[in-house]
Amino acid sequence: MSDRTAIERREPRTVDRSGGQAGNRYTPAPAFTRPTAADGTAIWRFVRAAGTLEPNSAYAYMLLGAHFSATSIVARRGEEVVGFVWAYLLPDRPDTVFVWQIGVAERSRGHGLGAAMLDAILRRPSCADARFLEATVTPSNDASMALFRSFARRRGAPIALSTAFDSRQFPDPHHESEMLLSIGLVHPIAEIGSNPKEDST
Repeated sequence: MSDRTAIERREPRTVDRSGGQAGNRYTPAPAFTRPTAADGTAIWRFVRAAGTLEPNSAYAYMLLGAHFSATSIVARRGEEVVGFVWAYLLPDRPDTVFVWQIGVAERSRGHGLGAAMLDAILRRPSCADARFLEATVTPSNDASMALFRSFARRRGAPIALSTAFDSRQFPDPHHESEMLLSIGLVHPIAEIGSNPKEDST
């Protein structure tokens, strides 16, 4: 994954004390839902608009929504997608959740949304036996490194770093190596903070 977004603080709920003046209105926390195939196009548009995430085909996102809904998440405010995580359990290591791609809308950054989405996924019954969380990050992606290091630090969890895919394996000569981050899930997720309520629909 070439780009992720580091978010370390909680999503605020701002009460309107200005009589309706712009910039000081109540901001509800985003609703979390499981993605479906129908969300594929919305996520494709989100990624293209972001300009910082590695784009994939709309069909790929539709497949992810259809096949990995139990381990992925979409965050919305009303009808607007403000964040997402695509993740899945590794076929040969079902105790490991692999985060394939994560994105947060620019105006929703800086409030802990990325971390909250990861927490919400790991609380699901599908991840009850998870003992590790893994992701690949390029060395220059400081934001993603910060997100996952913060995620591990909140749990007092060990984190290991190794090379997953060397840059020479990619057809693009400018593609960086993908570094594998492996985080041991030491503490039960239910003990780590609180998250927005997730809609199971």
